[in-house]
Amino acid sequence: MTTNIELRVNSIYDSLSNAEKKAATYFLNNVESVFDKPIAELAEESGASKVAWVRFCKAIGFDGLKDLKKSLVGELFRTTDTEDTEYLIYSDIREAADIEQVILNVKNRTIRDAQDTAKLLDPQAMEKAAKLITEARTVRLFGLGASALVAEDLFGKLLRIDKNVCFSKDLHVQLSYASNMAPADAAVLFSTSGKTSEILEILSLAQKCGTPTIAFTTFGKNPLAINSDIPLYISSSENTPRSGAMSSRIAQLMSVDILFTAVAKLNYDRVVPKLENSLRSIQSHKR
Repeated sequence: MTTNIELRVNSIYDSLSNAEKKAATYFLNNVESVFDKPIAELAEESGASKVAWVRFCKAIGFDGLKDLKKSLVGELFRTTDTEDTEYLIYSDIREAADIEQVILNVKNRTIRDAQDTAKLLDPQAMEKAAKLITEARTVRLFGLGASALVAEDLFGKLLRIDKNVCFSKDLHVQLSYASNMAPADAAVLFSTSGKTSEILEILSLAQKCGTPTIAFTTFGKNPLAINSDIPLYISSSENTPRSGAMSSRIAQLMSVDILFTAVAKLNYDRVVPKLENSLRSIQSHKR
């Protein structure tokens, strides 16, 4: 079973310096023995200096090696490998020999990204995001391509509980309502890579307006994660453009469901009647 710390390392590996990559590679190859060794021994065996190890620890969100080891020990002794481990590496569409293989590959990768996203999500950050949405005058959603589908899903959910929420798949419309935000509003931005130029432009507009921001993106040093007020991390194992946003979309949708549930939990007495009203309004149109 992959630990949360391994997920973090894999997410930011490409952005590390060469020296930090040596520490990261050693860590990934020796996860179960790292907590046993002093930093001098780790430095000697990995070929990375003590300073590089400290920088590596800080890059994945820890104060230093001691902090990383404490978290690692907790995860290793807490983790049990009782879940389906029939994971196949799904790196390219052509690798699947038949439809059964396609079904198995897509299923396993979706499950893995959902499980890994659950590990990466910070409960405190999620609660903070839920409170921000609850208290915001309006909630304004931003996403393009596959991320627009996820933003639209949250849009529909917030409408059902009578939240004042804005969303359009049209970029020009998104820019229009982004430019008129205020500190009393909340901006929710979706970008798996965290590098989508248009979303970063909207983030800049939000900052100029003084509007607090929530970002759904992968863990790491990407611009959206670094500069948003509340980053909510997802895991994505997709490593080729051919498959498009498959499991990353599911991971984002799961994260949105968690956020919406957290919002509803904070306002249970007010939300339940709203959900019942919206359900009644569409009952006669169900087929």
